[in-house]
Amino acid sequence: MFLVEMDRVRRPKSATHTDRRTEDGKARQGRGLATGSKAPAAKRRSLEQAIGTHVRSLRRRLELTATELAAKANISVGMLSKIEHGLISPSLFTLQSLASALGAPLAAFFAAFEEVRDSSFVKAGRGVTIERRGTKAGHHYQLLGHSLASDVIVEPYLITLSQEAQPYTAFQHEGVEFIYMLSGKVIYRHSDKTFLLEPGDALFFDAGGVHGPEELIEKPMTYLSIIIYQRK
Repeated sequence: MFLVEMDRVRRPKSATHTDRRTEDGKARQGRGLATGSKAPAAKRRSLEQAIGTHVRSLRRRLELTATELAAKANISVGMLSKIEHGLISPSLFTLQSLASALGAPLAAFFAAFEEVRDSSFVKAGRGVTIERRGTKAGHHYQLLGHSLASDVIVEPYLITLSQEAQPYTAFQHEGVEFIYMLSGKVIYRHSDKTFLLEPGDALFFDAGGVHGPEELIEKPMTYLSIIIYQRK
């Protein structure tokens, strides 16, 4: 108490209040540190959650229902649901039964806990050349990276349309797509709409609708295309 009273004597009251507001503000910022994109902070998964995610991923890959897998592993559907959601810590016997039913090694369940984080680095001009449906129309694709372990596939492409390139508007695939125009000028079609894309323009759309460059106004042209879809 003596130290507190001495501090009050030394500093004006207004200064004390200002310092407190500053400190309170810093404390609030510390409690709610956010990314620039407002994305939620990554949370470390427990072993149970890692095992559950891996079991669910393998089950879906094999196109098994929860009822089918539970029957093969000789456990209840309720228990399987709790395992997949990371709500319980299954016994080694149960995990061995699940591994056998899924045709997977038991160790794979624990390896999933390692939390491998993907990264992909490509030097300028070193993207992997990929053949896609537009290749025959003179559209050149360079894959700039790829995701390995995520449930969501992200495919970033650098697309170049040469002087010989032809319009092609029959692209259609799962997921969503983001296009960022780098050079040239194009009329780009998505479903029943068209967009004039110039350097710096961006277009984001549902890739389930037919889409593609409809009128190549200024060639050659380049744009970044990022396709995102769910891993099956």
